[in-house]
Formats: sequence, C-alpha cells, structure tokens
Amino acid sequence: MKITPDSEKGVPAMKEDIRKIFTKLGADVCGIANIDRFADAPAGFHPRDIYPGCQSVIVFGVTIPRGLYEASPRIIYNHFSSLTKTELDRIAYYACLEIEKVNDGCTVPVPSDGPYDDWNEAELEGRGLLSMRHAAVLAGLGAFGKSSLVLNEKYGNTLNFGAVLTDLELPSDDLAKSICIDTCRLCMDSCSVHALTGTGAIQKRCRPNTYSKNVRGFEITNCNKCRTVCPMRFGV
Repeated sequence: MKITPDSEKGVPAMKEDIRKIFTKLGADVCGIANIDRFADAPAGFHPRDIYPGCQSVIVFGVTIPRGLYEASPRIIYNHFSSLTKTELDRIAYYACLEIEKVNDGCTVPVPSDGPYDDWNEAELEGRGLLSMRHAAVLAGLGAFGKSSLVLNEKYGNTLNFGAVLTDLELPSDDLAKSICIDTCRLCMDSCSVHALTGTGAIQKRCRPNTYSKNVRGFEITNCNKCRTVCPMRFGV
C-alpha cells in the first residue's frame, strides 16, 4: 500500500504507532526496513518470495535474561532461549492483527525460526524463510560481530528476532553502527571446534558441538561461548 504524497507527513507518526504496537506486546526493540534494502537477498529468501505485495519489513527483538548466560545445568538456557521463539511468533501474530485494524494495510507474520523447508543434511545448514539476523541489521537493530551474531548497542547479543511483512510503504530506519571491537577475537579463539570465520559460522562444526539431548530426551545447549565471552554481550 503506497502512501500518497498528501499523507506523507503522517508517515513518521505511523511508524511510531507501529513501534508502540510491538513494544506493548512485549518487544524490546523494533525497526523498519523498506523493501529496497533487500535487493541482495538470495533467490527464494526475499520478503517478496513470501509475500509479493511486501513494501516494508518490520523487525523486532526480545531479549533473554543475562543470568541465563551463566546458568547451570545447560538445559535451563536451552529451555528459555527456545521459549523466546514462541514469544516472538505470538508478538508477530497479534501485531499483524492490530496493524491491519489501525492502518488498513495487509501484514504477514514470519516464523522466527521453524518451520522451514531448506536443509542441507551434508553441511547441517538450514535457512529460515527469512534470515532474521540479516533483516535485523537492515532494519537498524544492530550490526554483525565476528561471531556472526547481531550486536545491539543496548542489548548486545541477547536479542532474538522476529519479523512482519506489510504492504505499507514505510521509510527505513537508519542502519546501526558496529560495536564489535576491531582487535577482539575472543569469540573466534574460544570456539573449540573453530567454527567461526569472522564473517560467518560453519554449521557442520557448530551444530554437533552446540546441541544435544540429555538421557531424558530434553534438548540441551552445550555451548554458547561466542555469546558469553563477547565484551559487548550486554551492549555498550
């Protein structure tokens, strides 16, 4: 839905109203990226591959408690980190209903993690319907660190992200400046399986080292050193 020139002066107010919808539902951060910013998205993973009428992508994040980084047993971290995915999907769903009610536009909630179809068994690599990490960066919610995690100035790497697609044509928020320390290699050097390249993560090494199940069958996150050793883990 293209906003006409006569209503252009109302765009900033609309953006702030949309942001308030997400924060009221429980989001800690919310940013907007116009569809133009996704020009380099891989074929099949562009927002318009999901929703052809998409004009803007609203990205939001929910943080996890800092203490979970140090909690033991590791099953606690996995349980509540996984819970944020359900929370992100809940926020996306109800935000869509509210945006459509208030602005008369169309919206599509995107799963924050699964389900998705893309999976390379040999490399243990999967792609969500939309890369939430890249969408978050394009919406100004942070910049990539050497760990490939998004670093936010206020929340560090504690954020998990969700997204909503809309036919409302909204201007992008400013991109965030990187807070990753140029000379720091702690995340890379602390990785016992050398999965971090400085620009990405080798999933074939990372996944088997990170995820497993205990004797009861519950999922465990065995390693999150790339998060915990980062000097910017909790922001600036």
